[in-house]
Amino acid sequence: MIFYFVLLTVTAFVVLYFRLYLFAFPKNRLIILMYHQIAQETNEDLTVSLNNLEQQFSYLSKKKYTSKFFSELSIPTQKNIMITFDDGYRNNFEYLPSLLEKYNLKATIFIPTAFIEKGYKDFEMMTFEEIRSLDKKYFEIALHSHAHENLKNVSADFVKKDLKRNMEILEAQNIEFSKVLAYPYGKYPVKESEKNSFFSILKEIGIDFAVRIGNKVNYFPTQHPYELCRVDIKGKDSFIKFKLKLIFGRLKLF
Repeated sequence: MIFYFVLLTVTAFVVLYFRLYLFAFPKNRLIILMYHQIAQETNEDLTVSLNNLEQQFSYLSKKKYTSKFFSELSIPTQKNIMITFDDGYRNNFEYLPSLLEKYNLKATIFIPTAFIEKGYKDFEMMTFEEIRSLDKKYFEIALHSHAHENLKNVSADFVKKDLKRNMEILEAQNIEFSKVLAYPYGKYPVKESEKNSFFSILKEIGIDFAVRIGNKVNYFPTQHPYELCRVDIKGKDSFIKFKLKLIFGRLKLF
């Protein structure tokens, strides 16, 4: 009797913790994948190899996942998937267009405008002209702040001015974008009073959604539009890990 009680308790915990109950509501189950860079070969977590990425995209296409832009989230489908890339690296421009077209997928690229204007470390970034030239059938541009500062550690005034600048620069460059924010480093205030004040700023300047990391599958429509979770796809992830992340979001309990 005790064994069955423990088994039931553990099963309930796993179902709730990994949000497996969402399989019962396929139109409400939303997976948002997070990537950064693409390279021919890699041993880095923030860079996925071209072969691995194509294998992953092929799997999503074969399993009939429906990739979406944030602007399309109001249209429910059976297998909702979002593919997102952060920072605007030029290797995204080099490799993504042909892959997305080949597998009929869509991707959102979150742009920190200071990286495009001034560069970032030794990485080659896209130009505004290249961003502007991306095919809108396959690409959606969204916000990643201007200066790419940790928004958990800056003032409310800085947050408002920085995000407005992010939008103003894109507008000045004639780049269409969705008012969706990817938090730099996945960080934002977590204390309830600070968080509510922070979210009020996002609402004031017209942000529709914001994404953290979290490594969880989302229920959508959501009552927490500024806390959507993304699943971090790492360069060292095996194909099996990738498929498991589509199911569980995260692969560790703690």
